[in-house]
Amino acid sequence: MLDEIQEYLEKGAVVLDVRNQSEWDEGHSEGAKLITLTEIPQNVEEIKSWGKPVIAVCRSGARSGNATDFLVGHDIDVINGGPWGNVDQFL
Repeated sequence: MLDEIQEYLEKGAVVLDVRNQSEWDEGHSEGAKLITLTEIPQNVEEIKSWGKPVIAVCRSGARSGNATDFLVGHDIDVINGGPWGNVDQFL
């Protein structure tokens, strides 16, 4: 997974944090975008408009996994980065 995260970052991927606002406020990756898991369906077009690969992250990897499955179904190039700290170590 870490190799894949690094590859995606090298391709200019956007880090999509799907945690809630209070979790985000406790800490997040620099440059990440916050769209909570429940708001992903309403924001698919915005995510597509980024025109970049996406790395979904959360606290444990469960919510980002759900987001990844949903976004793959909408033809978005996305991987589940798991806990946001997985990505943070490469930034």
